[in-house]
Amino acid sequence: MVEAQEETTGPTDVYRQFFSLERDVLVLSLAMFAFSLGFQMTNRFLPDYLVFLGATGLVVGLYATLGNVIGAVFPYYGGVVSDRFGSRLSLTLFGLLSTVGFGIWLAGAFVPAIDLGVIVLEPWIWVFVGLLFAQGWKSFGVGATYAIVKQSVPPDRLARGFASTETFRRSAFLLAPLIVAVLVADSLMPGFLFVLAIAVAFGALGTLAQHFLYEAEDTIGKEFEGFGQIFSDLRAMPEPLKPLLVADTFVRFANGMVYVFFILVITQLMGIGLSLSLPVVGSISLSPAAFFGVLLAVEMFVALVTMAPTAKVAEYTGLKPVVGLGFLVYAIFPVLLIFAPENVTVLVLLFAFSGLRFAGLPAHKALVVGPAEQDAGGRVTGSYYFLRNLIVIPSGALGGLLWEFASPELSFVVASAIGMVGVGYFAVFGQEFEAYA
Repeated sequence: MVEAQEETTGPTDVYRQFFSLERDVLVLSLAMFAFSLGFQMTNRFLPDYLVFLGATGLVVGLYATLGNVIGAVFPYYGGVVSDRFGSRLSLTLFGLLSTVGFGIWLAGAFVPAIDLGVIVLEPWIWVFVGLLFAQGWKSFGVGATYAIVKQSVPPDRLARGFASTETFRRSAFLLAPLIVAVLVADSLMPGFLFVLAIAVAFGALGTLAQHFLYEAEDTIGKEFEGFGQIFSDLRAMPEPLKPLLVADTFVRFANGMVYVFFILVITQLMGIGLSLSLPVVGSISLSPAAFFGVLLAVEMFVALVTMAPTAKVAEYTGLKPVVGLGFLVYAIFPVLLIFAPENVTVLVLLFAFSGLRFAGLPAHKALVVGPAEQDAGGRVTGSYYFLRNLIVIPSGALGGLLWEFASPELSFVVASAIGMVGVGYFAVFGQEFEAYA
């Protein structure tokens, strides 16, 4: 283990150290905040938006599958573009794509069904189209963001470096659902249209900020050599990543089956809202969609207060135990949620528990990019996520089929069972990153 450091690491320390970060990591953190705010305000609520536009449970599952396809293809090519043309130009392009996607989601609410004779384009189809653009920064930019942190942080501090960027990113995750909760307090629509408009604005601000403030002197990598290069990069993947990749794939497949249905459990199955009595404001009643926003905020609050200390703990225990804890929470949360009583307190505590899965995220990222060579962080990260997300592609469709034609309970139970396979595999075969050993 590395020697103990004298300074403390808590959630407030990350904010106090914000302006002492390397400039590029600082700009990256600001961009992460802007795009995460836009994406988190929209993405977690889009399944309910899809239902409002006339989609079925199966369509919601197919939407998740499209997200998995994008998640599989975009990160690798994003890593290639980042290594080839540099992070600054790449992230500007990716940010512009995401901003356009948010705009398509907003415009979709005003486009009626289009009868083409053979097929009718329902309004929800524009949510699918918008997703192709909106995930641009989130998925294309994976390789670039990992590479920036790896280039700026010593190997034995990678988890802490990722904790800094992730803290600001997750701060947006905390703020975003609260904004949505206010705007959809009575019902999902029309407040969600204002949410989408805010997402467009933050996407534009994030794109401009990273283009004009990022000062990296990026090295230019080799040109992309086609699919042969993909297989070459996969074969050259550092050895410690392979068992992590297998376990992560099981866990993410499980999560992909049910992730988009979390909001529907609250708004459709339980239909449970929240009533508050505040001293000054008086009584407030929140719709189920707004209550879901509150639950997401609780989840992110726990993530924020535990992420930085957990990254510090990883310097003593190693990365593997911390990553394993995150995998475990991912795996058991679906079955706990689907069988939870319709009780506000229980649901709040359950989503607070779910926030612990993010505590291991900085350690997980460090374990992914740590073994990579200094100038290949983008490509290694892209290869890792390409293969993982490629296998995860059908998870949303499978979850949608079980939700629509079997039962929601069965889909969530199967998901947790698959996730636990990944947890067990990582416990037995997972390897530690040498800098933390």
